[in-house]
Amino acid sequence: MLKNLICQIALPALLFLFSGLTQAVNAQNNWSQNNTVTKSENGKTLPNVVIILADDMGYSDLQGYGGGANTPNLDALASEGVKFTNCYAGAPNCSPSRVGLLTGRIPARAGMYSYRPPGSPMHLPDNEITIAELLKPAGYQTAHFGKWHLSVLPQDPDLNQPQPNQQGFDYSLGTENNAQPSHLNPVNFIRNGTPIGEQKGYSCQLVADEVDLWFKQKYQKEKPFFLYVAFHEPHAKVASPDDLIANYPGYDKKTAEYFANIENMDLAAGRVLEALKSRGLDKNTMVFFASDNGPYRMGSQGELRGLKGEVYDGGIKVPGIFSYPGAFPGKREIETPIWFQDLLPTIGELAGAAIPSDRKYDGINLLPLLEGGEIERDKPMLWYFYRSSPEVAMRKGDYMLMARANDEMPRTHGVTDKDMEFIKTINPEYFELYNVANDAGQQEDLSTIEPEKLEEMKSAMFTLLEEVKEEGPNWEGLPIYEEKKANHNKPEEFKRNQKRFLMEGNE
Repeated sequence: MLKNLICQIALPALLFLFSGLTQAVNAQNNWSQNNTVTKSENGKTLPNVVIILADDMGYSDLQGYGGGANTPNLDALASEGVKFTNCYAGAPNCSPSRVGLLTGRIPARAGMYSYRPPGSPMHLPDNEITIAELLKPAGYQTAHFGKWHLSVLPQDPDLNQPQPNQQGFDYSLGTENNAQPSHLNPVNFIRNGTPIGEQKGYSCQLVADEVDLWFKQKYQKEKPFFLYVAFHEPHAKVASPDDLIANYPGYDKKTAEYFANIENMDLAAGRVLEALKSRGLDKNTMVFFASDNGPYRMGSQGELRGLKGEVYDGGIKVPGIFSYPGAFPGKREIETPIWFQDLLPTIGELAGAAIPSDRKYDGINLLPLLEGGEIERDKPMLWYFYRSSPEVAMRKGDYMLMARANDEMPRTHGVTDKDMEFIKTINPEYFELYNVANDAGQQEDLSTIEPEKLEEMKSAMFTLLEEVKEEGPNWEGLPIYEEKKANHNKPEEFKRNQKRFLMEGNE
């Protein structure tokens, strides 16, 4: 009780008076209870944090990134804030990318090797520390809205997987995976562990409604907050309002519905941003917007090579926008590469929350860059997605290394028992090297032209890959391979990528 009182006292003098007692109590508790030191001791007001995530939206879908959808709210966020042109997701599909975002770690370290199908034993382990868990002991209110996709939801006693409230979120309205049966009138929303039945309206607007409801009923003005707003749009199955579809008369029906879906998501994001502004919270709130991975729609990747499910840039490079009017100089466009794993160390530093020292983190603190300076990345960015071909990508400086195994075994869409052996023993044999600063479309393979750079990159890749493979858990109880449809022929998918994306004469 005394500890809670101490954490709520704002006067620096009282904090100093009780600091010795606080440390004594903390020493007997676990990490989350230890993490109590905040920047408020230095007279600074703790910032609010809002992460807004689109689902399966391409790098070039927002109008501000050269896309065809009407996205005035997110375009304004980019033009007034800090727009990144080399922002990378944590993975090329849903679940592992969200693990990377929330934990600051390569998702394979936590055992999230691909998307999580219904009933899978694979989940975000309870011993992983999320951004929400990092911030709660610093006095933050925490809430999750929208797609979860990190464990079963609601709880299934047979699976017994951590729920949002066990991963640091005080409040949650979400779905286990996608909105069902589509974005319109979804039936699978769960509020704080309880199914709430069919909800009339479009998923993104329902999520925005819930954010507004949270502010009206749960928000405590004296506390900072962390909101994780994960829209379902534009993941298939798409459903869009007719009046927005009508805004795209020059397109075929499917494309018009897709762009209208993104426009609807932009309108919902605008409502979230307005909820901050109308309460005078926008100046002291750091907002980050991105998509969880590349698109499934051909064309939405722009000039990039690859789509969702691939570790070429088209599958992992996404729009990335920061806004924090009270601290980050705005109206900037930055080419420096960043990725989702940078969020946790950045937010931790911003909030003065201690980062656990008992595990490897793969992201870096971006605050010097966001505040107008520069950063030096001392570790490469690595993506490991066993189902794709190539399976591994690693960016270091301006270069991207692609690594491919000689895997001719057809793979199922979800992880099965026979996939685990390959996941833990993969040994890439074929390599491509690209200078993506000069060759964004990954058209010119430099592996034979720059052999020294290739060997340097391979050495770094193998070291990090082995570390990640060793740390990742070996899941038991996965579906039996023979009982699932093995529809991923990796050699054929690799050839299809070449045919789709390599310019004529460069194959």
